[in-house]
Amino acid sequence: MIQRLGNALSRFAGRWVPDPFVLAILLTLLTFALAAAVMGTDVVASVDFWGGSLGDGKVAKQGVWKFLSFGMMMCLVLVTGHALANAKPMRLMIRGLADRPKTPTQAVVLTALCAMVCGFLNWGLGLIVGALIARDIALSAQRRGVRVHYPLLAASGYTGLMVWHGGLSGSAPMTITQTATAQKVLGKGVELPEIPLSETLFSPMNIAVSIAVLVFVPWLLSKMAPASENVVEIDPTRFSEGQGEDEFEETGSGPAAWLNRSPILGWALAAVVFGYLGLYVAEIGVGKVDLNFINLLFLGLGLAIYGRPAAYAKAIGEATSGCSGIILQFPIYAGIMAVMVQSGLVQEIALLIQSVATPESYGAFTFVSAGGVNLFVPSGGGQFGVQGPVVVQAATELGVPYGKAIMAFAYGDQWTNMLQPFWALPLLGITKLKASQIIGYTAALMLLVAPIYLIALSVF
Repeated sequence: MIQRLGNALSRFAGRWVPDPFVLAILLTLLTFALAAAVMGTDVVASVDFWGGSLGDGKVAKQGVWKFLSFGMMMCLVLVTGHALANAKPMRLMIRGLADRPKTPTQAVVLTALCAMVCGFLNWGLGLIVGALIARDIALSAQRRGVRVHYPLLAASGYTGLMVWHGGLSGSAPMTITQTATAQKVLGKGVELPEIPLSETLFSPMNIAVSIAVLVFVPWLLSKMAPASENVVEIDPTRFSEGQGEDEFEETGSGPAAWLNRSPILGWALAAVVFGYLGLYVAEIGVGKVDLNFINLLFLGLGLAIYGRPAAYAKAIGEATSGCSGIILQFPIYAGIMAVMVQSGLVQEIALLIQSVATPESYGAFTFVSAGGVNLFVPSGGGQFGVQGPVVVQAATELGVPYGKAIMAFAYGDQWTNMLQPFWALPLLGITKLKASQIIGYTAALMLLVAPIYLIALSVF
């Protein structure tokens, strides 16, 4: 039954869900239409809001360019995590783990656990480690005569995207720890006090949810394994030896070549990074660390592990292709948010939610709505810019704690990543599979894990 459910959802997504950039354009047009129908905002005014209001005759500073700094933060989350996952010590550890599973069940469980643990630390790291360990376990299992269903293993490697927003790179909870950062994303018109991590990521609710997901997801995936005659094993001829290693050879001579080969400068900069992070924690406190802190931490770790600056720069360069969606779509999301805020749609939608939801049902309502919006705006950071003002405004009116409201949004966003294959593109490239081969399993997982989030939001 679980497999049939997954296949039905996969067919629906393949037929009705277009490319994420197409969805961003459609959502823009829908926002223009809603602004006109609900608020009476004409098209010219909406276009002005979208690009950045020019009413005072000055160059626009909002609109489509509002998320430039935030988009850079998201790119750094991805590339620093990707580079760290491809560092030689990490690759050696992954290969060591790949030989451990003795049964198909152990292979699926180990892959899911590694992907989710790394996803808690950094969603880019979790995504790439999940893909690499799924591929390497499948290759190792085949050499040892263990028949593992490769599409299910790859689906297990994608589960880091089901937990990331409740982890240390979660856009929403990490953004609101400081007022200045929150206003860059939500806008100055949205009143929100600084929310420490003790009320979001380190809250009893999120700790309980994280433990439950870490236990339940691997178990559930292990039950999805098909019958032996339907197992699809990896094709080893599609992969070359040494693929994914951080290879960098400097063959020149002279001072420039020596500097490229030497780890001294990389380690020196890493020392500066860690020194500043230590000062930051001593002055600001752990409870108010933000995405800039996490990105700097992973930058320092990458420099320390790679050592050679040129080698690290090469690894970052190889990781940047995964940022194309962020670079292209974040300006569109920023324009959508500008129209929603300046036309008054945010306040109107918040009032509608307030009229439908109660303080008790608000968490579940936000969770489901965030999950739905994520299908159209597949970036958690971009989605928070669009939906965050509504979430905060409705929570204010209903008297719901901001920390709980933000985590309800975060859970909904990460929940439907299992149906939205946008972030699976790097994983599919590494595993050399198609989205249709894994989404049936992840979609079924999405529905079966939903009660964990809903129960937590009703209990805490």
